[in-house]
Amino acid sequence: MYKLLGEALETALALKPLVANATHCEVVIAPVFTALKTLADRLEGTNIKVSGQDCSVQNDFGAHTGEIAPQMLKDVGCSYVIVGHSERRQFYGETDESVNKKTRAALSAGLCPIVCVGESLEKREAGRAESVEAQLIKGLDGLTVADMERIIIAYEPVWAIGTGKTATPEQAQEMHGHIRGVIANTHGGEPAGSLRILYGGSVKPDNIRYLMAKADVDGALVGGASLDADSFAKIVNYR
Repeated sequence: MYKLLGEALETALALKPLVANATHCEVVIAPVFTALKTLADRLEGTNIKVSGQDCSVQNDFGAHTGEIAPQMLKDVGCSYVIVGHSERRQFYGETDESVNKKTRAALSAGLCPIVCVGESLEKREAGRAESVEAQLIKGLDGLTVADMERIIIAYEPVWAIGTGKTATPEQAQEMHGHIRGVIANTHGGEPAGSLRILYGGSVKPDNIRYLMAKADVDGALVGGASLDADSFAKIVNYR
């Protein structure tokens, strides 16, 4: 929950020329809801796409005050939506079941869901880092192979966010490899092989190169470092 409309627009327009030649990756920004339409309009025709930070489990209009349907995000120019972010899980009651419903609703609206999974510090220290398996199985339950071709997974080591602890590239690779293995078991080897898995945990210009060198790290879900155009551009243009 950062930046008023003018600030968000200023940051996006500053970013545009800095990443204009980035052909090795997709560049997506996820501003607050109130900035989506303006930024999507101003970035139309560029290589920067826009994402919602969350969406409703409902994709039909109705008495759901305060909710934003995935088709509403699509309508204002979004191509993506983040689902199940660690903060939504931790502070706002997001469950694996609601993540599943939101993912399905997003797919039905023609959006690409960025589905977040990750373990807490307590589970990590108890040797239960692979508890993300349950989040994957429940969150992706019922999705077809065709559906899996249209989603992105983001691994967030919750234990490394705001705790003073840092996940190493090796730890990121270990968990990304595990995630890919889980998907191979649930949906098959081909979807698992082509699945894009992002790493999201204190990604910065000085560590992106080492993360991206790992075989199963396909991209990054950038947090605080994305609030500054120069910083975010350095991450995009890490090569």
